[in-house]
Amino acid sequence: MMRAGAHLGIAGLWGKSVRFWSNRRGVAAVEFALIAPILLVMYFMTMEASQAIETSKKVSRVGSMVADLVTQQPTIVKADLDAIMKIGSVTLQPYNRSTPNITITAIQVTTDTPPKVNVVWSRKVVNGVYSIATALPATTTVPTTLKVAGTFLIRVESNLNYTPIIGWTTDSPQKLGMTPSLTTTIPMGETYYLRPRRSATIPCSDC
Repeated sequence: MMRAGAHLGIAGLWGKSVRFWSNRRGVAAVEFALIAPILLVMYFMTMEASQAIETSKKVSRVGSMVADLVTQQPTIVKADLDAIMKIGSVTLQPYNRSTPNITITAIQVTTDTPPKVNVVWSRKVVNGVYSIATALPATTTVPTTLKVAGTFLIRVESNLNYTPIIGWTTDSPQKLGMTPSLTTTIPMGETYYLRPRRSATIPCSDC
């Protein structure tokens, strides 16, 4: 015959079990612990995507601004070209994880039949170093719609290898358990063609 004490012990254990499974006070904490990593990943992905889009727009703006400044000059020298490219590079701020490469090329379309597309002078900045972009004599290509005999063009190419913030961290990506594919750069670039504003050509005396 079961004693009353044993019966009460079983009943008490059963009551505790029921109270444990019916207790919902820790559910919110458990749910947050499960959802928080997903929310953080979504937040960083959204932030990175928006910053990449904004940086891409700025890279395009660099080419447009540099071309506009150059074509406003009746004549120009290397120091002016370098200063204009430096101004263009500053346009990317506050992004500073990589530097843009900018190439300025002066192009003369000849009156020959068919017209030739000659490089008159060129200047570039790559990784912060300024130099001649194309050794002369040299020819190049332009879009068919711009290949008009006797015209002078300024072409500006702006390029940037965008580095996501995950890949820019000073700590090793392996410490965060990240694969190399998450730290690759994203190429961005734009090319602009403009004609001189104040003169038929834009000579560079020391290029």
